[in-house]
Amino acid sequence: MHAWICHDPVGVDALSWDELPTPTPKAGEVLIAIQAASLNFPDLLIVQNKYQIKPPVPFVPGAEYAGVVQAVGEDVTRLHVGQAVACLSGTGGFATHVTAPAGLCLPLPSQFTPSDAAAFIMTYATSHHALLDRAQLKAGETVLVLGAAGGVGTSAIQIAKAVGAKVIAAASTDEKCSFCKSLGADATINYATQDLREALKELTGGKGPDVIYDPIGGELAEPALRSIAWRGRYLVIGFAAGPIPALPWNLVLLKGASLVGVFWGSFAKHEPAANSAMMHQLAQWYAEGKIKPAIHQTLPMSELKQAFAIMGSRQVMGKLVLLNP
Repeated sequence: MHAWICHDPVGVDALSWDELPTPTPKAGEVLIAIQAASLNFPDLLIVQNKYQIKPPVPFVPGAEYAGVVQAVGEDVTRLHVGQAVACLSGTGGFATHVTAPAGLCLPLPSQFTPSDAAAFIMTYATSHHALLDRAQLKAGETVLVLGAAGGVGTSAIQIAKAVGAKVIAAASTDEKCSFCKSLGADATINYATQDLREALKELTGGKGPDVIYDPIGGELAEPALRSIAWRGRYLVIGFAAGPIPALPWNLVLLKGASLVGVFWGSFAKHEPAANSAMMHQLAQWYAEGKIKPAIHQTLPMSELKQAFAIMGSRQVMGKLVLLNP
């Protein structure tokens, strides 16, 4: 097998494409022949030693992938050889093979393509947990999605529309705004050329959005919070822009609003039954055509460094996916 190895987490350039012995699954594990793996923002942070999870070196990055089970370890009864699965194990995905805990593998319905499956779990689970569990989004409410053309943003648009909400998608270019419209957004804001607060006033008749979905943080957080509706819910997803905003708490008080933290990984660990039910619903929605990952581009697995460079350009709309031959 081959894998991208991080011997020293000082950045992408330190990764090497090495040949390794194909591992044998231990008890409770399966060996997966990886067909596709997607890039997520934490994949970049983890090789820069900036992520909250710091695996011991050397390690293989790549949190999310899909493939076919080639062997099963002892005590594995839920999966079988030849079964298509998707997995989000945190590391191991940027390779041709990986051993993964069977409990982290999602058996795939026949409708799933490997590319879609590899780009599915992290973004859609995050957005479903955020919008439906943490924000309790209801049909008819208005959602503002910041960074709407990215991986989690595109999934948030689709999930909000699936439950009957109105979606305002905010992105940094007209091209990205048009892309969000094609995914079902009702309205868009180009925050590079438009004033976010004024645009929100116009689009909501002065009421403001009921839910704000924010995976980017940075300088847009405060104007977005100032625009929130009475009893609004501000979802803190992440900080892709870099800076973690320091928000005036009086804004939350004046609007009767809620600042709501979203960490799907902890939710899955603390509430496995609820997480399992959520994943079942998401798989059903995919089968019904209500949601589908937006794939910006596919590249060979051997071109991981180029994929990271494309991600760093901030021009990606949806997800980047790496494929094994």
